[in-house]
Amino acid sequence: MRMRSAFAAGAVLWAGSFAGSGLGQSLPPEVKAKVEAKLAQVKGWSTDATIVTAVKEHNANPPAADKAMTNEQWSRLTVLDPYVRGFARNALGSYLKSKRDDQMVECFVSGADGTKVAFLSKTTYWSHGDKEKHRIPMSGKVYIGPIALDESTGQQLVQIGLPVLDAGKPIGSIVIGLAVSKL
Repeated sequence: MRMRSAFAAGAVLWAGSFAGSGLGQSLPPEVKAKVEAKLAQVKGWSTDATIVTAVKEHNANPPAADKAMTNEQWSRLTVLDPYVRGFARNALGSYLKSKRDDQMVECFVSGADGTKVAFLSKTTYWSHGDKEKHRIPMSGKVYIGPIALDESTGQQLVQIGLPVLDAGKPIGSIVIGLAVSKL
């Protein structure tokens, strides 16, 4: 989703604990504490067998249509396009829906190259491979973005990005958009 920064740009890294890290300065303390609490709740998603298996399968054998897709082509597809709907309705998309709570406005899982494996709803970009929200989790760390306005929903969000880990190695990313008003 296209996001405009509402506060200082930049990401906050989390490698297991924020205590004493000095990171997270762009988030107000009350929001930072709630985001950290949510991270503690979802950190197990990084090694969740359903998510790991789907990402491994995507990385090993992406469909030809996925390989050919570009961000420009993706932007022309509507949310009703059967190809787009397939990512929300596949096994992992259904699984993500079962894990969603009212704080999660968006959630998408990407393979190693940043292309989509599954999501709750259509993302602005097909590939997030060049975005910090994917690159940082691919280094094994957690990404926390600034508070930003989500243009499609009009809501203030904080995006968090987790690595998908297979035997401790990053193989993809999970990005969750949290509604600031519901934290």
